Amino acid sequence: QTVVKKKLRTMWILYYSRSDRCEKIDTHTRDVFAATAVFTADKLNNELMSPAAERLRYILGDDDDVPTPTLFTEMDTLQHDGDEMEWKESARWVKFEEKVEEGGERWSKPHVSTLTLHSLFELRTCIQTGSVLLDLEGYSLPQIVDEIVDRQVADGLIAPDLREKVSFVLLRKHRHQHKKPMHRSLADMGKSNNSPTSECCLVMGLYLWTNNSWLLIGVFDHVLDHAQSRSMNDISDTPSTDQLKNKFMKKIPRDAEASNVLIGEVDFLEKPFVAFVRLAQATTLGGLTEVPVPTRFLFVLLGPHGKGKSYNEIGRAIATLMVDDLFSDVAYKARDRDDLVAGIDEFLDEVIVLPPGEWDPKIRIEPPKKVPSADMRYRSFKIHSNNQLRKSGGEDEEMPAPHELGEELQFTGRFCGGLWLDIKRKAPWLLSDFTQGIHIQSISAVLFIYLGCITNAITFGGLLGDATDNYQGVMESFLGTALAGSVFCLLGGQPLIILSSTGPILIFEKLLFEFCSSNTIDYMELRLWIGLHACLQCLILVATDASYIIKYMTRFTEEGFSSLISFIFISDAIKKMVGSFKYYPINRGFKPDYITTYKCECIAPDQGEPCSTPSSSSYNITGLDWSQLSKKECVKYGGTLLGNACKYVPDLALVSFILFFGTYSMTVSLKKFKTSRYFPTKCRSLIADFSIIISILVFCAVDFLLGLETPKLHVPREIKPTRPERGWLVMPFGKNPWWVYLASSIPALLVTILIFMDQQISAVIVNRKENKLKKGCGYHLDLFWVGILMAVCSFLGLPWYVAATVISIAHIDSLKMESESSAPGEQPQFLGVREQRLTGIMVFVLTGVSIFLAPILQYIPMPVLYGVFLYMGVASLAGIQFWERVKLYLMPAKHQPDFSFLRHVPLRRVHLFTLVQIICLAVLWILKSTVAAIIFPVMILGLMVVRKMMDMMFSQHDLAWLDDILPEKDKKEKGGKKKKENKKSRATAETESDEESPLPPPVKIPMDTIDPTTDPAPSVTPPTQLPSSDCE
Repeated sequence: QTVVKKKLRTMWILYYSRSDRCEKIDTHTRDVFAATAVFTADKLNNELMSPAAERLRYILGDDDDVPTPTLFTEMDTLQHDGDEMEWKESARWVKFEEKVEEGGERWSKPHVSTLTLHSLFELRTCIQTGSVLLDLEGYSLPQIVDEIVDRQVADGLIAPDLREKVSFVLLRKHRHQHKKPMHRSLADMGKSNNSPTSECCLVMGLYLWTNNSWLLIGVFDHVLDHAQSRSMNDISDTPSTDQLKNKFMKKIPRDAEASNVLIGEVDFLEKPFVAFVRLAQATTLGGLTEVPVPTRFLFVLLGPHGKGKSYNEIGRAIATLMVDDLFSDVAYKARDRDDLVAGIDEFLDEVIVLPPGEWDPKIRIEPPKKVPSADMRYRSFKIHSNNQLRKSGGEDEEMPAPHELGEELQFTGRFCGGLWLDIKRKAPWLLSDFTQGIHIQSISAVLFIYLGCITNAITFGGLLGDATDNYQGVMESFLGTALAGSVFCLLGGQPLIILSSTGPILIFEKLLFEFCSSNTIDYMELRLWIGLHACLQCLILVATDASYIIKYMTRFTEEGFSSLISFIFISDAIKKMVGSFKYYPINRGFKPDYITTYKCECIAPDQGEPCSTPSSSSYNITGLDWSQLSKKECVKYGGTLLGNACKYVPDLALVSFILFFGTYSMTVSLKKFKTSRYFPTKCRSLIADFSIIISILVFCAVDFLLGLETPKLHVPREIKPTRPERGWLVMPFGKNPWWVYLASSIPALLVTILIFMDQQISAVIVNRKENKLKKGCGYHLDLFWVGILMAVCSFLGLPWYVAATVISIAHIDSLKMESESSAPGEQPQFLGVREQRLTGIMVFVLTGVSIFLAPILQYIPMPVLYGVFLYMGVASLAGIQFWERVKLYLMPAKHQPDFSFLRHVPLRRVHLFTLVQIICLAVLWILKSTVAAIIFPVMILGLMVVRKMMDMMFSQHDLAWLDDILPEKDKKEKGGKKKKENKKSRATAETESDEESPLPPPVKIPMDTIDPTTDPAPSVTPPTQLPSSDCE
């Protein structure tokens, strides 16, 4: 047998190692190997698994499409008030535990349940020795109680004469936390055994008994039956109004079911009464539960007085188990009590024990910000098709999950194959792209992005006007933004991307205009042909699926590009504010002690040096009191201002800085307000969504109340070209030599590289898997429309547009969705982004009609908009691993966050990788600040070269955690790993063929020592000596 076992194992290893020797085996022998391998693998798995794990493997191994409902668990304890009894809600669970504060009449904060190990073992004994009713057909609480009591009587667990008393206790009314305490009304007093009515009945019974015994029995039984009919079932059959109006329902998912735990002490039991019930169909049992949720599970524990604390701990243990993801799945699929015991054993395997002397059990552990998934525990029970156990993930994984960009960047090899797939992918979502945009969150996103776009359009338009002698200015920038953005959001592949002009395009326009001016070449005509060639080159890239090269851009390149753009936004906003101190300098020469010498007088033209104005002759200045005129009136009538206080200017720079920093800081504070403890959830979410709009309105009001002449937003009021002699349409021929039309393809190639890199890198950042986008991407379709719009804008003399990284990220952040119904203490789950086209279209439509909104927009101070720019730049850095690694330089090791890459990569290697990124970012920043910025796109390609060279500096293991493995490297790693496994497996096979010693037995926790025996008696005694349980 030993020889056969070794040969089977060798065959199994050869088959799964796919060695050269195995590949030469014929088909029939290979099938024998396959069957033997499956058998051997299954046998080895069974040897390595405990009996409880083996049982759960067959329970949970079958994947079904029906998810297990979320369980709401409520624990009620039996309260005594004299002879009156009622069930009072003491705790509840959705995900975390909430207790009723003693005397406070309020719920405690949600906290992680801390259980004693003894209570879990006692619960295990309770399940073993008590009654377990699975798939019970129950439609009302009295019926379910009768079934439970009948089973207990049938199993000999309670005496038949206790049937009525147990049923009476279990059918007492339930008082939930939102109800008032119990009061003894006249009706309640009538139900008491000490009431005058019952005393009268007893006296009447005794009197009749002394005269006629048979009449006594009839009357006494009738009286008892009547009393029982009034008081036996004291719980309502239908949910009350308080239950239906309970606001706690918002915290519970719609498909949730209830699990009720009843714990109490009574004086008529000598040993515990335990029952676990699973109903065949979830049923609403009237006032049993705090909320109108149908009940699926019922756990009852009644016992004699004196062990109430122990019973309460057992109740908390079963309630905590019921909200555990894996155990609740076991409870739904269990076939008998042994399956439930196996679920408890699995829970015990995962339990972590805290030493009693090193922590205070009274401390309530706050819920974690991110609840760990139960997938890790499920994987140990689910098997592959080859019957091998799955490997656990998480911390023990050798490599993190590879970064995949999806099928959108697969090379099809067909003409326009990628473009056609993008159209097919996006067409089914066209209707929902508009309907899903109808939401109040969209209003906040539209206003936020709109203000960012018009600020960018005004800033870029002004700089472009200076660079091109007003051939393109603010008006062209507004119209081009509105036209290109609207078309792209309406027809593009990723409508969440916001188009805008960028710095490299501005530098290219400036150099092109200087070249045309020095060589007597018409600028607008040459620019038109460059745009047409660039459009053609973009279409060629689309037709050949050239966008697939984006998959070679790893996180290293993405983070370098996005960080650079974010820093540009931050630096530009700060530069604008620093520049305001030049235009509005602080009055450093003002000295309060000499205020008596400061004066400014208006001198009439004939008394001083004349300062006449063109309109001064049209006014009758005779009889004017020049000393009472204002500054504007003095200048208007031709007077002269004389005095050392005439040049006094308020500290507008300081006020502008207050508006700038106030807008930024208030926006950040209101964004964080969503996680604060003030106001209801909806109110906090509304304030967080409209945080930017609220901040802008507040500081616009502050500026209006101060009444100072701070720099304001100026929007053109007429639709006409900035340069009067140019028209709206650029003609392609007539002003330049013919060779210019062909030679323009050379600079167009540079523009194409610029457009391609800017557009596709921004699209990769927007389409990150962290954003949980569900409608797919459209890299080829996006580039197609960017190329078409470039040709259209060139004909109209408008600026060129490409994806704006920072504004696009801000657009996504403003449309993020979170779960509305989250368990108390659980952080709202990020559900994804509201993917639609409506917000982008509305933003650019508003940008186009901004000319007509000029009377309103002129009240917005520019420092407020610079504060919005600063917020955009800082917010876009959130979630970038590079920025987190930069902050590690300033943190001692003991204070560093628990990042996953710090667990697997030495800190010195992390710092070295970050240093390389910082150097690359510094080089890009220097190039951006000089005339060499025109080769900026080429330098982005240079980042890919640097990343390729880093394969010689870092191992693939380190790069997998700090960056992404390049596609060809991933394949090589898999191939190399496969070869190593083949060698290792062959060596193992040869070794085992020579040795005859069997595998060492696995180490197991001896849970079997407390398993029940196979005795059919309901009372089970463990074979080993254990502490006495309260369930026995």
